[in-house]
Amino acid sequence: MFPLGNVLFPYAQLPLHVFEPRYRALAETCLAGDGEFGVVLIERGSEVGGGDTRFSVGTVARIVAAGRLPDGRYLLATEGTRRLRVREWLPDDPFPRAEVELLDEPRSSGDARAARDDVERLLKRVLAMSAELGDVPLSIDVVLDDDPAHAAFEAAAAAPIGPLDAQRLLELDDPGERLAQLQTLLADSASLLELRLSGA
Repeated sequence: MFPLGNVLFPYAQLPLHVFEPRYRALAETCLAGDGEFGVVLIERGSEVGGGDTRFSVGTVARIVAAGRLPDGRYLLATEGTRRLRVREWLPDDPFPRAEVELLDEPRSSGDARAARDDVERLLKRVLAMSAELGDVPLSIDVVLDDDPAHAAFEAAAAAPIGPLDAQRLLELDDPGERLAQLQTLLADSASLLELRLSGA
């Protein structure tokens, strides 16, 4: 397990610079095995040094590329695959470990299609306004997947939201509910950005 200060969603990319000895050991173990580990958001505490409190719902990360630097650090390119729930945390020896269950993703309802289209429109608007204000978004040319469940994760990863809002979205089981929450968050962001653009 790799507790972090941000949320990884399924289908999202996560580059990692691994320098702590315990996470170097994790990287080596994963690279020698199936290349997968769990990512969870730290609720309280720091990424470095341990002693943190962690949320129980996270995401499986798969290593898609890895490089080892001469001093033993690793550069990893990873991608989220599916959600997980921690059943029990095990001793952090030699790195954080847990018993987890993989979470099934319910199929999208018919209503989710319209919500998916609205979320894509709002997200493009928010990212374009952010770019106009000099905030640098990941990309303003966002095209979400046709499947609303997949699109909800992509939009959540691209949306300019804080880690606690992102965690709440990750924990939702229903794709339609995730899209509805995103609509609200993005509409609120758009309103604030409009105020900034108008100089209010």
